Amino acid sequence: MLKIAGYVVVIASVLGGFLMSGGALAALWHPFEIVIIGGAAFGAFLVANNLSLVKGVFAKIPQIIFGHRYSKPFYLDVLGLLYEILNKSRREGMMAIEADVEEPRESPIFAKYPAILKDERMTAFICDYLRIMSTGTMAPHELEALFDVEISTLTEELSEPSHALNRVADALPGFGIVAAVLGIVITMSILGEADNAMIGEKVATALVGTFLGILAAYGFVGPFAAAMQQDANEEANTYEAIKMCLVASAQGLPPALAVEFGRKALFAAARPSFAELEASVKGR
Repeated sequence: MLKIAGYVVVIASVLGGFLMSGGALAALWHPFEIVIIGGAAFGAFLVANNLSLVKGVFAKIPQIIFGHRYSKPFYLDVLGLLYEILNKSRREGMMAIEADVEEPRESPIFAKYPAILKDERMTAFICDYLRIMSTGTMAPHELEALFDVEISTLTEELSEPSHALNRVADALPGFGIVAAVLGIVITMSILGEADNAMIGEKVATALVGTFLGILAAYGFVGPFAAAMQQDANEEANTYEAIKMCLVASAQGLPPALAVEFGRKALFAAARPSFAELEASVKGR
């Protein structure tokens, strides 16, 4: 909801200042300018990106506006799941978690953490590396190297939606100028046939195109792309914390200490404290 509040502030500030300066809102309403700018920007967006990325951007929009899952409760769930699965493997052996890893949706451990189970990519990521660890043939430094390669690729993939939207934001002022130029072309075509009032109205309409392109770029699309990038950074950081837990466990550290390595890898803003993690683990 913070994003909606921010957009309300942008709109209220711009339109409020315009009205207080003596402007009329009707002077800014030109649907054809919106069609030119919005249509050109959307078309360029489709040309620049493949279908999966286009779908990824639209799938991200409601997540960014209405939800923010990378919070302390979510991180406690991630670390709690890792603690339980590592604790079971330490007490009963790696073969004991084979059923949990192969069928996480049937696992009583994973069932305690529906927020993780809902994220198919994260669930697969955890299970894949637990499966690798269960073979016992990979040294900890080799496991860490494999983690680094995958997380690097994953980080780039997670950032692509924000990069795609940023390119749209960069293009919007240009499309605003396109709309303005077309307005000037229309104005020039009626010179000698219209009075000064009509010419002034046409020029003002053309300038609205520039205004809309710049406002859309810097007031709406650009900030939203930044919010997408922040969300991508937080998701990549979660995978980094998972990596730290599992590598620490592969090095022989007990589960309680392994999840502490993961906790330390999280961003400080929503990182649970040592006491909070301990209380959460013991509570489950």
